[in-house]
Amino acid sequence: MEMGSANNEKISIFLRGWWFMKDLPKKILAKVVEIARQTKTIGQDDPRRVIHSLKVGLVLTLVSLFYYFQPLYKSFGVSAMWAVMTVVVVFEFSVGATIGKGFNRGLATLLAGVLGVGAHHLASMTGKVGEPILIGLFVFLQAVVSTFIRFFPKVKARYDYGLMIFILTFCLVSISGFRTDDILELAQKRLSTIFIGASTCVIVSIFVCPVWSGEDLHNLVADHIEKLGNFLEGFGSEYFEESGEAEKRDGKSFLVGYKSVLNSKNTEENLANLARWEPGHGKFMYLHPWKQYLKIGTLARQCACRIEALNSYLNSQIKAPDEVRQKVQETCKTMSTESGQALKELSLAIRTMTRAADSPNTHIINAKTAARNLISLLKSDSWADINLLLVVPVAAVASLLADIVICVEDIDESVTELARLTKFKSQNLNFSNCKMASDEGKNKQLEMNGCPDQVIISINLTAPATDHQEKQSQSQESVQDTRQNVKV
Repeated sequence: MEMGSANNEKISIFLRGWWFMKDLPKKILAKVVEIARQTKTIGQDDPRRVIHSLKVGLVLTLVSLFYYFQPLYKSFGVSAMWAVMTVVVVFEFSVGATIGKGFNRGLATLLAGVLGVGAHHLASMTGKVGEPILIGLFVFLQAVVSTFIRFFPKVKARYDYGLMIFILTFCLVSISGFRTDDILELAQKRLSTIFIGASTCVIVSIFVCPVWSGEDLHNLVADHIEKLGNFLEGFGSEYFEESGEAEKRDGKSFLVGYKSVLNSKNTEENLANLARWEPGHGKFMYLHPWKQYLKIGTLARQCACRIEALNSYLNSQIKAPDEVRQKVQETCKTMSTESGQALKELSLAIRTMTRAADSPNTHIINAKTAARNLISLLKSDSWADINLLLVVPVAAVASLLADIVICVEDIDESVTELARLTKFKSQNLNFSNCKMASDEGKNKQLEMNGCPDQVIISINLTAPATDHQEKQSQSQESVQDTRQNVKV
């Protein structure tokens, strides 16, 4: 029996091995296809990744010439490899990240090299016995101080890499000087090769298909506000189950788009830190107020948190009766729709860096008016004969919408401040493309064509024809009063 079981076990192992070898080509082919599909997806999601890979290959090829050409190799020797290493660790996806790392590496190498040479000179004055002790003490002190400084939040955000290179370079220069007499030449070659590698990275990063962190932050904040606006614009129809309007929408992606806003803090702060390194370019000049984008992003996340709570009522099992819902339906829909449209207009204003002349936003005024009407309705005596438990879900939704209106107003104020700091272009009414259209009766209408929205201004011309000056004065006052009330 034991012999038979042993033979069966050997046969089983042989069969499993045979099946594994037989299926191996299929598994390899399936893996290759999966990798190819994933590669295509990554490239299509952001084609800049492909361009960045080509740029890294170009820069590495350029700095490798220090090894290929004999005259260059004689000038730098083995230290030319530091240029290659600098490219590998410095060249980042965006211009800001590349400049930040290049600046950190260059400045840290310079300071550490100078201090390392100074430490070696002081240690050598103590003789052969005291030199290693003093060098060890210097290494210990600078490592302790530099490492502790890295824990400061502002320093860690912008200079963490530089401090790490400072520690490394100081140790290499000061310790190497104990075994070699060419300490100055060593420091000079390393500094020059690092400068060559870093400057090559920065030049290629800026002038060859640049990727700007500031522009990414600008578009990211605008996208987040637009996602919040899309949710609020469609929430009313979804919550009050107007199937006719809901069926017209292609999917329900607008109901989940806001979720990306909730976890965007780290991304926004990282982009803002990198954007500060970038030179002025395009619409983003030097000293652009990147901190204001972080303020807008914080307010957007606060609004997204309230939307998250609002979204939970879409799938709630507790439904209020139709009579309760109908009482607040109109005002809730007005608050939701007007808030959503206001956010979408603010997103467009940020994206195009233009600001309508009529501020605050008309949609915000309408939403605040609806919120006041809703509060008055909830305080009225019309709920006396209704079960309180049936009113709670609708009251919670109404309260959240009222809170969201306040958040939208705060976002509008922050965008207005951003527009002031960055001098957004103003959208003014274009009266050059206006035409007069006759109307029945004694009134005429001034139709605005070619403007962002069609605006009709009524001009009252009913003044007595006997007094020409009084008629002209009344007409001008009517035009001025009407223009003040126009909302584009």
